[in-house]
Amino acid sequence: MLALGAMLLSASASAADLPLKFDPARDAVADVAGAVGQARQQGKRVLVDVGGEWCAWCRIMDRFFAGNERARTIRDAHYVWVKVNWSPENRNEELLSRWPRIDGYPHLFVLDVDGRLLHSQDTSLLEQGRGYDAGKFIAFLERWKPRRSPGA
Repeated sequence: MLALGAMLLSASASAADLPLKFDPARDAVADVAGAVGQARQQGKRVLVDVGGEWCAWCRIMDRFFAGNERARTIRDAHYVWVKVNWSPENRNEELLSRWPRIDGYPHLFVLDVDGRLLHSQDTSLLEQGRGYDAGKFIAFLERWKPRRSPGA
C-alpha cells in the first residue's frame, strides 16, 4: 500500500494518458495510480473497469455508455474511468490481488481520492436481458459518486 501511495503522490496523468481499451501491455498499477492522481485533482472518484477485449459484456458496457447520455454524463462528471486488462497474457495480479476476488467480467471497483477501495461491483447485477439496465447503472453511479460536486 505504501508503494501505491508513493506512486499517487507523483502521478499526474491526464485522461489522454489512460487506456481507452483493455491492453495487456499496459502497466495497470501505474494507470490506476495516474487515475487516482487525476481524481484527487478533480475531486472525483475512480472507476476501475476490469475486463478484456475478449469480453462480450465489456463491449456491451462500452456501447451502453456511448448510447446513454445520462449515464455517461454522470460517469464523466464524477469519476475517472480506467480500464484494467485481465487476460491470459496479463492477469494484472499485482494490482488485482489488493481487492476482492472477481467472479466475472467486466467488474468495477470504486476508489476514493487516496486510492482506497470503496466498493466492488459485480456488473451482472446491473444487467437486463442482453444489455445493462439504465436505472440500475445510474443508481450505482449516483450512489458511489463523491458527496461534493467536483470543483466545490
